[in-house]
Amino acid sequence: MLNPDRYYRSVLDIDLAALSEAGINTLLVDLDNTLLPRDSDVIPEHVKAWAAGLSRRGFKACLISNNWHGRVVRVAEELGFDLIAKAVKPLPFAFMVALKRVGATRREAAIVGDQMFTDVLGGKLTGITTVLIVPMSSADLPHTLILRQVERALLAGRTPLP
Repeated sequence: MLNPDRYYRSVLDIDLAALSEAGINTLLVDLDNTLLPRDSDVIPEHVKAWAAGLSRRGFKACLISNNWHGRVVRVAEELGFDLIAKAVKPLPFAFMVALKRVGATRREAAIVGDQMFTDVLGGKLTGITTVLIVPMSSADLPHTLILRQVERALLAGRTPLP
């Protein structure tokens, strides 16, 4: 339940062609340490370009975050993504709401995130493809920093795709 289907260094490295060939046309994307470092409010230009390229490649996208602050709304709007805030990941409810909102099935979707215990587990519980990203920053909430130690042990020997 914690083993991601795919593992990459960053969202920029995701093989979108391979996902598309697998029938995936929808990305549910985490925010903190996936698209932006947790301690940053600035959306890098390369993330803006990646997000803009998704629709050109036939992908729908929804930001799905446990965060609820105004920053989440601003980022979703700026990237042109639908938004599910206060997601309470890994529970599957927000994943299902996101799928309904963008008009996708479980088979057509993948969750992209940096945490095994929220994003990967939530994706597995929902029955969607999971894409784990190396966290962008070491800054995080205290309980997440503890879980990061467990994640490192579980990922030992596994190298993210460049």
